[in-house]
Amino acid sequence: MDSASIRRTFLDFFEKKGHKIVPSAPLVLKNDPTLLFTNSGMVQFKDYFLGNSVPKHKRIADTQKCLRVSGKHNDLEDVGFDTYHHTMFEMLGNWSFGDYFKQEAIAWAWELLTEEYKLPKDRLYVTVFGGDKNDNLPVDEEAKELWKQFVSEDRIIHGIKKDNFWEMGEQGPCGPCSEIHIDLRPEEELRQKPGKELVNSDHPQVVEIWNLVFIQFNRLASGALEPLPDKHVDTGMGFERLCMAIQGKTSNYDTDVFTPLIDFIAKEAGVTYTGSTPGKGSAHEKQDIAIRVMADHIRAVAFTIADGQLPSNTGAGYVIRRILRRAVRYGFSYLNFKEPFLHKLVPILANQLKDVFPELYQQQDYVGRVILEEEVSFLRTLETGLQNLDNWLEKTLYIAKNAPRVMGLGDHEGIPIIHGAKIFNLYDTYGFPKDLTLLILREKGLIQFLKSDWEIEFEKWMAKQKSRSKADATKETGDWILVGDDVKTEFIGYEHLTAEAKIVKYRKVKQKNKESYQLVFDKTPFYAESGGQVGDTGFIETANEKIAITDTKKENELIVHYTDTIPANLSATFFVSVNESKRRQTMNNHSATHLLHAALRQVLGKHVEQKGSLVNDKILRFDFSHFAAMTAEEVEKVETIVNQKIRENIELNEQRNVPLEKAKSMGAMALFGEKYGEFVRVITFDPKFSVELCGGTHVPFTGNIGLFKIVSESSVAAGVRRIEAVTAEGAQQFVNDNLNLLSEVKAVLKNPKDVLASARSLMEEKHALEKKLEALYQQQANVLKDELARKATKSNGHTLIAEKVSVPNAEALKNIAYALRNQFDDLLLVLAADVDGKPQVAVMLGEKLEATKKYHAGNLVKELAKEIEGGGGGQSFFATAGGKKLERLNSVLIKAKELLNY
Repeated sequence: MDSASIRRTFLDFFEKKGHKIVPSAPLVLKNDPTLLFTNSGMVQFKDYFLGNSVPKHKRIADTQKCLRVSGKHNDLEDVGFDTYHHTMFEMLGNWSFGDYFKQEAIAWAWELLTEEYKLPKDRLYVTVFGGDKNDNLPVDEEAKELWKQFVSEDRIIHGIKKDNFWEMGEQGPCGPCSEIHIDLRPEEELRQKPGKELVNSDHPQVVEIWNLVFIQFNRLASGALEPLPDKHVDTGMGFERLCMAIQGKTSNYDTDVFTPLIDFIAKEAGVTYTGSTPGKGSAHEKQDIAIRVMADHIRAVAFTIADGQLPSNTGAGYVIRRILRRAVRYGFSYLNFKEPFLHKLVPILANQLKDVFPELYQQQDYVGRVILEEEVSFLRTLETGLQNLDNWLEKTLYIAKNAPRVMGLGDHEGIPIIHGAKIFNLYDTYGFPKDLTLLILREKGLIQFLKSDWEIEFEKWMAKQKSRSKADATKETGDWILVGDDVKTEFIGYEHLTAEAKIVKYRKVKQKNKESYQLVFDKTPFYAESGGQVGDTGFIETANEKIAITDTKKENELIVHYTDTIPANLSATFFVSVNESKRRQTMNNHSATHLLHAALRQVLGKHVEQKGSLVNDKILRFDFSHFAAMTAEEVEKVETIVNQKIRENIELNEQRNVPLEKAKSMGAMALFGEKYGEFVRVITFDPKFSVELCGGTHVPFTGNIGLFKIVSESSVAAGVRRIEAVTAEGAQQFVNDNLNLLSEVKAVLKNPKDVLASARSLMEEKHALEKKLEALYQQQANVLKDELARKATKSNGHTLIAEKVSVPNAEALKNIAYALRNQFDDLLLVLAADVDGKPQVAVMLGEKLEATKKYHAGNLVKELAKEIEGGGGGQSFFATAGGKKLERLNSVLIKAKELLNY
């Protein structure tokens, strides 16, 4: 059975059992502060478990894209080294929200595995929760008795809390779970040791394939457990592992989930993928690991970009960039991919999964271009890192071999000098894993210079980095404390900016030693940050106090109001009011964003799609797909269209609870990476111009926007452009500021009739004078070079020039040094220079002298720079340094004489 049939069988099975089949949620999370990515199938249903939303369907099944790169299940640096862990994987799951419980979940799991998939019953083991004294929880006898209907008791294993008690996090819904494991070892190994002894022992062929979670408790911040009013079922089955079991493989990577990618990588690299067992020391092991890494990582990277997350230096974007770069460096190091390659895998992956996850297939050109640009950028970084390592090794080894004579140090030759801190620096700055650095050292025959404790030092630096990140992210969140009835918040902010409301619940949050509070009201006019629009701010007040709301955010479906203080009387009725001016200006910018999107599609083409946005009261920022910088004419045309639509004063047509498919038929475009319900809100400004799915706040008429001005157009990533613009008062201020600047420029130019012609004339005159000055400088440099050549003397078998000079700029100093190098191949040049009133030192070695490795310009200049309280460096044959003490240039020459013994 191929992987597509395995997936289809699962979904069909549960559809027949009365489950609603729903699409996968995006990998990237928008309204969950606790997670960067969807890491399990239940994430999109958290609100149902938390009681924030009521499910429309009591039974649901799906296949969910998941991403795990750290924590209990995966460490990114380990992926590729075993046969069954991944970054992105599919989680097949079925859910019951207060409907069926353990009996049906267990019976159906057994039926599907043994009757539909025909997995051998004598290879299956199950675990049940074995109880926990600390939580005062007994053995899950209910699950055990139910399993006895299908398996003998010797195949039922009591699991510890770590393995058999599932928790959403430190707080929240939780409960015992029952895992199903399969033993895939050959018969010979089965006879030697029963599979029961290997369950949950990280054996690559005795693996968990399905986890049935029975959610019946809520974990409080205190650690205590309280029963939930409704019991739920949450199951998750690793799709890749299931395929391995059904297809009779011993590695996930040998299934047809991965073989199309692996075959292509191996062919392009000109190698054979042997599927060698990790850790067995095979000659092909490194190549096989690299192929697995690339085949795994392209899935995570491609689908995350397709879901709207671009690689970047922060947050989720940083994680994706890290995964992508790991794949590139493995291909670079072990498969000899020195040119961008990873992007070539996108069409294979897109075609393979187009029926189940069409979002990648529909965006494969865009995703491929983003990956290509990231590869080009990182390969440049790798090249810079390799050059940095080469220079560092050259300098370090030079010091070790020549320290007694050049630096006055003891003889270090042969002593280990490459330490863990440098290896960590290469990892932290250039993305070099320690294995890559060790590989380079071995290739250069320098492994003997590695300090014996380098790995301990490396791990210390790594631990420091992790602890800093952990400290920055540490946040203590208390339990929600109910004040009134736990009702769902009614949002009235589309129609009203004020209301009378009561607090439903609150909690205390502590982060970086600062305490704040989060409030939930029964009704609120405050818009919670979503869809690029910032959250509202404002006040809540009673007759006795007035408290500022500093932000409003969504936590899944919960509207949470942030405040630094808590009301004295939590049971009071509060007058809540949104900052009207801020909201109005934000609405201007949000509606203008819709007009901008439509205008861009009109001017640039229908390929333009939103890739991100930020809307606040000051500015609007809109990211969109387009593969070239906009011309000035295109920018002007877009701006003109938007302002024309503003002047037409188009009335807002807002439609709520529109069926998603009907909204699409109206022309509304569903954005990739967004999760939509069955019913949506549609915002229309002229049905022939702008129709969008949107939950944000908007102006009633486009005329309210007043004026629209584009401030900048730039690149964000490959195939993604960014426009920043201002509206209304912001646009007026922008225009006024530029007019004032123009007036000032006119005044400086003595108010010419044609400002542009006057400025051009001035620039031409400046360039002409610069050319004359450059020619004069060159004449002076030639004279100085000839004068220095005449002063050259022979010392210790080479041509020595050590002089104090005065030059107009650093370029002149460099030109003189290179000219003298061309004249003397055995040159040893030391110049103590006054460069336009600033001290500088230059050291140049002739080609013949450099080849002897007797001196290193970079190391010499560092020592000489100390005399002028400066620093610098450079190549082995040429280096420069600046400093602070111009009056100590003579000391540089004295030090040079001392070091060089002339």
